Amino acid sequence: MAEAAGPVLRAPAGRSLSAMVLRRVGMSLLLLLAVSVVVFAGTEFLPGDVAQMVLGQGATPEALAGLREALHLNEPAVLRYLHWLGGLLTGQPGVSLVNGMPVAALIGDRLPNSLLLAGLTALVTVPLALFAGITAAVWRGTLYDRGLTVGTIAAVSVPEFLFATVAVLVFAVRLHWLPALADDVDTDSLRSLARSFALPVLTLALAIFAQMARMTRAALVSTLNSSYIEMAILKGVRPVRLVLRHALPNAIGPIVNAVALSLSFLLGGVVIVETVFDYPGLAKLMVDAVSTRDMPLIQACAMIFCAAYLLLVLLADIAAILSNPRLRHR
Repeated sequence: MAEAAGPVLRAPAGRSLSAMVLRRVGMSLLLLLAVSVVVFAGTEFLPGDVAQMVLGQGATPEALAGLREALHLNEPAVLRYLHWLGGLLTGQPGVSLVNGMPVAALIGDRLPNSLLLAGLTALVTVPLALFAGITAAVWRGTLYDRGLTVGTIAAVSVPEFLFATVAVLVFAVRLHWLPALADDVDTDSLRSLARSFALPVLTLALAIFAQMARMTRAALVSTLNSSYIEMAILKGVRPVRLVLRHALPNAIGPIVNAVALSLSFLLGGVVIVETVFDYPGLAKLMVDAVSTRDMPLIQACAMIFCAAYLLLVLLADIAAILSNPRLRHR
């Protein structure tokens, strides 16, 4: 008779969790590599001749041929992609075709402005959205909950450029309360900072607030409908203690997931906001580079936006893993 099989050895939960997180990070890196191929190929198919755009219509054929050779435009696309990818990985994404400055220097001047705009938007939006989503979940079914639901749906339905245009007409043109453009960022005082960023932050925060509040409410409502919450209610736990002590700690993971996914919408809205308000950020730099067909600058800016989006999605994925025991031990 065969001997009974020995006990099944299982990997420790911590090791399994680390392996799952590392797997997600590896998948994100592979996806970013695939995105780099798409970005490079997409810019290659843009209409027009790069050398002609740089030198102008009066350039001689000899000058055009020399510039194409200097920019490696005569080489196969695969070699140019590998050359560009190597420079990107070493922090040298090339030189601007318009002004001859290093792309890294141009991005370094604009990136802090975009980070400041995104940071101020998150600082304003996250606490308000979490408060609105949590209170709507606690008072679900009430007039407050229904009003918030209708308001968030309306906010999501309004495009950023339309809200930005209406906000400029009302607060800048009619009321003269706020400046219509944010091209000159004044950080000397808190009042000046608020005036400079009021309209851009308000425009960005509208859609982010709506998405985050809706997802937070859904996450907490799912927790409040759990059986252990019903048991706590039967035991006479007070509503405030029920939410803060029992429901909210178990909904932290989904709420963090909601925050990360909602903040990823900043990347799409910031392009519109910086263009409308002439804000000197990275998105405005990329839009200007598209108009001048500055390929190295377009490619570097696009990769930064894609990497930021993938990072936020990765954080949301990791938060979902940490908050769900079934995913951790799958």
